[in-house]
Amino acid sequence: MRTLILAFVFLLTACSKKEPPSPTIPQNTQTYFPPATGDEWESTSAASLGWDVGKLNEAIEYAGTTNGYGLMILHKGRIVTEKYWNNWNANTKYPINSAGKSVTAFLVGMAQQEGNLKLDDKTAQYLGTGWTSLPPDKEALVTIRHHLTMTTGFEDNVPDDNCSVPSCLTYKTDAGSRWAYHNAPYRLLQTIVAAATGTTFSQYTQTRLAAPIGMKNASWNNGVLWLNTRDMARFGLLTANKGTWGDKPVLSDPAYFNAMVNASQNFNRSYGYLWWLNGKASFMLPSIQTVFAGSMNPDAPADMLMALGKDDKKIYVVPSLDLVVVTHGNDAGTSTAGPSSFDNAFWSKLRLAVKKW
Repeated sequence: MRTLILAFVFLLTACSKKEPPSPTIPQNTQTYFPPATGDEWESTSAASLGWDVGKLNEAIEYAGTTNGYGLMILHKGRIVTEKYWNNWNANTKYPINSAGKSVTAFLVGMAQQEGNLKLDDKTAQYLGTGWTSLPPDKEALVTIRHHLTMTTGFEDNVPDDNCSVPSCLTYKTDAGSRWAYHNAPYRLLQTIVAAATGTTFSQYTQTRLAAPIGMKNASWNNGVLWLNTRDMARFGLLTANKGTWGDKPVLSDPAYFNAMVNASQNFNRSYGYLWWLNGKASFMLPSIQTVFAGSMNPDAPADMLMALGKDDKKIYVVPSLDLVVVTHGNDAGTSTAGPSSFDNAFWSKLRLAVKKW
């Protein structure tokens, strides 16, 4: 496993030459939001944006050859590319794996803005004492913020990374003193939000997030979110617009949003509140404690935000370029849970088409 991870890191840190800036092309300047009901969605052409259509087709072809199912590229909310393979279509939904973590981060922020919880609340306030196997004084250190930042301090080298019963949650170090990618503390956020809001996590997702932005196929199954490719793109567009859908605020707490999409702790600077961050000075990866120098994906824009799920379930948001890119696949090459070698390989091709960074 360590050999695969190091090979992946080598791919990530390979640099490529900068492309010269392209000429300014007249285009729509206002961001478009598709209606929350129906299938209407405006499109725009790569040529009208000044992109290299041939290079774009090469990037699309690459996504398909890595066992891709669905690919969408939005510019200012309009569809530049929508492509499906392997008998998929716009309505096919599938688990998005750990990309659902970033959706959960949004919902935690919404629960806080409604006054149902606070990030510095102790977890035991919602799960009761004894929700771990930690000594009481150590359990009392764990707050909601630690779940969001992967800093609960639990032992993460466990047989079942998803097991969240007390016997599976054991002490490694004090909360807040170590970053480690661990599914179980993340999954407990769903239980926390449900307890804080007095509803099920699925119902909260539907009423607060899915319905307002038109994610019509959203459903949680055993803690994993199922979406179709268009649902993923809608969530990416919401993120690109800082939590507002058109003129309607969904996540209306700018302080929370900014904290969510910036480094959340000092261990892994490339991790926010369950979002991966590009362009930082260093990064860590799941399953190892090594800190690597440089950006996670050097061929991608530095301000790129990433909701990363295993096997190419990816939502990439690039605010500086008004881009949202979604891949719904089933092969991540050299994979480490969410991040994979696909990320930089795909963006090394897409950058040649966009020609903007």
